[in-house]
Amino acid sequence: MVLADVLKRWANLRGDDGAKMLTGTDEHGMKVQKAAQKVNTDVKLLCDHHAEQFRHLADAANISYDRFMRTTDEDHKDVVRYVWEELNRNGYIYEAKHEGWYSVSDETFYPTTQIHKVLDPSTGLTKIVSIETGKDVEWTSETNYHFRLSAFQQPLLEHYDKNPGAIVPKQRMNFILDEIRGGLKDLSVSRPASRLTWGIRVPGDDSQTIYVWLDALFNYLTMTGYPFVHKNDPTTIWPPNCQVIGKDIIRFHTIYWPAFLMALNLPVTERFLTHAHWTMNNQKMSKSSGNGVNPFYAMDRFGVDCIRFYMAHNGGIVDDAMYENSFIAETYNHLLRGGLGNLIHRVFRSKHFSVHEAVKAVREDEHVSAMMSHEEWNGHDQSLRPIHDILRAQYNNLCSARDVADSHMKEPDPRKAVQSICELIGQTNSFFQNTAVWRLVKSNRPEERALGLCALFMSAESIRIMAILLQPFMPERMKAALDLMEVDESNRTFDHAVVGADMTYGPAALAADVKPSVDVIFPLLLSSH
Repeated sequence: MVLADVLKRWANLRGDDGAKMLTGTDEHGMKVQKAAQKVNTDVKLLCDHHAEQFRHLADAANISYDRFMRTTDEDHKDVVRYVWEELNRNGYIYEAKHEGWYSVSDETFYPTTQIHKVLDPSTGLTKIVSIETGKDVEWTSETNYHFRLSAFQQPLLEHYDKNPGAIVPKQRMNFILDEIRGGLKDLSVSRPASRLTWGIRVPGDDSQTIYVWLDALFNYLTMTGYPFVHKNDPTTIWPPNCQVIGKDIIRFHTIYWPAFLMALNLPVTERFLTHAHWTMNNQKMSKSSGNGVNPFYAMDRFGVDCIRFYMAHNGGIVDDAMYENSFIAETYNHLLRGGLGNLIHRVFRSKHFSVHEAVKAVREDEHVSAMMSHEEWNGHDQSLRPIHDILRAQYNNLCSARDVADSHMKEPDPRKAVQSICELIGQTNSFFQNTAVWRLVKSNRPEERALGLCALFMSAESIRIMAILLQPFMPERMKAALDLMEVDESNRTFDHAVVGADMTYGPAALAADVKPSVDVIFPLLLSSH
């Protein structure tokens, strides 16, 4: 949810006000039915409870979703029934006997090549599990409906050949291509209603329930108003630019889902961002094993934006990442509070100099603005040349910051994007320290003072640009930072994240009797253990 929200907010930052985000809950299937039976409760009540928890989580994490979809929503059920009839009409569904190794937990059949025997340490007995997920499988034989997935082996290979960046990262693209080249078998897309009652019944055949993955995947299309909004309608928001999914469900999303869409003559999702997992004690977090973190507690403890930032900055796209409280505290204290927070405090909350004065000087004083714009030092005092060289180096760093981050977001890789923005924190701290801004701006020598105002302006610009670019990651904290800098709300867009794009911001120096606080944007954590 955080990665998808960051992508949407980045699109908004770039001026795309039409960007939409969908999240929600996939509620049908055998796994949910068995979970309700286990606790002896009504299955819909169980789903209502859990869906509300996830909706509450999305709200608590400040996720800017446009719809929270539940696959039990009536408009979604209508879409699934319509899709079934269309697939059937197009000749892609047929009835046949199906035998295979079925995992209730994964809601899928596995071929013999994807299962193996393992010893269950808790019972000492041998059991058969999926190689990929480690979940139990059982031999199942039944008559149900099938989708002609085999017909899409070549179209899928051609699609991915034309769109080599469609699955990110490339390691998973290679995995999926190998899966497709290895041959696609037709997919069982229904279960006997005698075994699975919790789901959408096959139109015209009440004895069968539609397979949960065919049902669930179409929630993305329900969001668009399909089938009432035609694919050629200019108001349609289909296809999505990006779908954000965990690495454990890529087969469903990057093989089955595009094949379903092709069978309906609909455009395929442009890109899939597949992320790795969070681990705890070197194991994937899992509800069933009790190996997890309560996200509400984590947000209460560290703050919403701290957790959002940590997940984007430290979360794994290619490889799994370990969740550890001490890592969060270290990231916050070192990078945010001690890095960016300290910079904001030193530059914008000083009694000794004024950012407002520096911005005004660069805007109105010809001598200062000339000094800012010259690539080579052309002043009289040669001892100031090294400071001017440092100034130009910082200017060059700043000139590329926005476009570097944007190129990473286009991959899309929000982790690389936020890490590239945060490189400026260390660079700016070093720049501010090495130029000794506080000494230069108080100099009685005009040339030295003018250079000091340039260095102060460049420090302020670095922080302003970072705060604008970090808005999608930490919306509330960066709003507070930009408010403190007195940046007008209309000047917080992607277009303003370049040097000199806003020459109207900056507070005056603090009054002598005001006590500045470093806690102003990133307060001290109550506990880091």
